[in-house]
Amino acid sequence: MNATAHLNENKKVDSLQSLPEKREYEQLSTHYDAKYKVGWFYMMGSPRPCFTPTLLNELTDYLSSVKTDMAATDNEKYDYLVVGSKVDGVFNLGGDLDLFMHLIEQKNRQALFSYAMHCVDILYDNMSHFGSDLTTISLIQGDALGGGFEASLSSNVIIAERGVKMGLPEVLFNLFPGMGAYSLLSRKVGPRKAEEMILSGKLYTAEEMYEMGAIDILAEKGEGELALYRYIKNAQKSPNTYKAMSRVKDICNPVSYEELSAIAGVWADAALNLTAKDVRMMSRLVNRQSAKEARRQA
Repeated sequence: MNATAHLNENKKVDSLQSLPEKREYEQLSTHYDAKYKVGWFYMMGSPRPCFTPTLLNELTDYLSSVKTDMAATDNEKYDYLVVGSKVDGVFNLGGDLDLFMHLIEQKNRQALFSYAMHCVDILYDNMSHFGSDLTTISLIQGDALGGGFEASLSSNVIIAERGVKMGLPEVLFNLFPGMGAYSLLSRKVGPRKAEEMILSGKLYTAEEMYEMGAIDILAEKGEGELALYRYIKNAQKSPNTYKAMSRVKDICNPVSYEELSAIAGVWADAALNLTAKDVRMMSRLVNRQSAKEARRQA
């Protein structure tokens, strides 16, 4: 190693050692695996395992710290970024329906659109590797519904354990998933199937999603982490091929920020068109989610 290369390597080591300490969050748990250069972040929205404003803010803070760390270490700190859940049996149940009801009652389109764009900002960064070569992974070990499933689709690799349920049930209260579901699904399973999945509101098993091509890796129950590290070890054997294929997929299946933003606007308008009957259905779903969460914590 020449003197310049040695100096650059020392700078990388110094940068890693000087990174800020792990942050403490209310609805997010994070962990760094230095051996495989994996950043783990686990969601645990409260009082329901959905995308609460608190969880969204904490996701933004953590993911911003990842981008800062990558810039400080010349993109050396992370090779993988993995999102999972600390809630037993649930990956994420989607949007904060309780918040939606209040904003709809207030006719507050700007707040609805701002919420949608907050989700879009996170989703787009996740989809586009946070502007680096890292690979984003969703590890689904519990049910991923609505925006929860939508968010998982933005990862570069999706791993789901057998038996978990996934789907987009927004049609039950006369709405649609407006933060990227159609854009991402249509590129995976085709436009016709994506529309069918959204309009039916049907829930699918991980096995069914795998057969359709909506998820990439089907893991045995309780073996999601094992499947993930198996994937990482396989990628390490042929890193050039895996990185090249990642770029090829991005080129062949582009999703623009402008597309996602425009759809978020359609979603905000559609939310304000909901009837009192639709909002009551939304309320019943919130009550069911809350009751289920209370039983889980008891």
